[in-house]
Amino acid sequence: MTAIADAKILIIATHGFEQSELEFPRDQLRVKGATVHVASLDGKAIKGWEGSDWGREAEADLALADVDIAGYDAVVLPGGQINPDLLRVEDTVIETIRAAHDAGKVIAAVCHAPWLLVEAGIIKGRAVTSYPSVKTDVVNAGGKWEDSSVVADQGIVTSRNPNDLKDFVGKIVEEIEEGRHMRDAA
Repeated sequence: MTAIADAKILIIATHGFEQSELEFPRDQLRVKGATVHVASLDGKAIKGWEGSDWGREAEADLALADVDIAGYDAVVLPGGQINPDLLRVEDTVIETIRAAHDAGKVIAAVCHAPWLLVEAGIIKGRAVTSYPSVKTDVVNAGGKWEDSSVVADQGIVTSRNPNDLKDFVGKIVEEIEEGRHMRDAA
């Protein structure tokens, strides 16, 4: 059992992340006392997407290749259409998500980011939500899709869109404080 103020959380993202879906969890989890690191593919700043155009940059703390997942309590995956679509073809990203899953870490994905959970093969038989356009992919991967602001199933937390971010962060905190989640390996 880990208090949120003692938690260490990794956000994995690249260019085209939905601005609020990276910034809100990052900032709110930090306010609650968690140590939050942003990992990009190359360790350099990444540019968000806001509305119908490019948004602000987010600084990266490290490159994904330098991540030791054993040192983290949770992984957060922001959405947006571009970000998860670029990440789901990166072996290092999928391997990191699977390693976090197999170690019982909390994994949280919002909006289009459940695509990464589909690619990692970790949602079969689990309750999941996502942006509506990802529903078919979730169902085809064996997930039990539901239209809810936040869904948690064995430490895997999912939400639909930016309007759900308050519930999303609240559930991440709850799941981290519950402790390690035992699951079958991916």
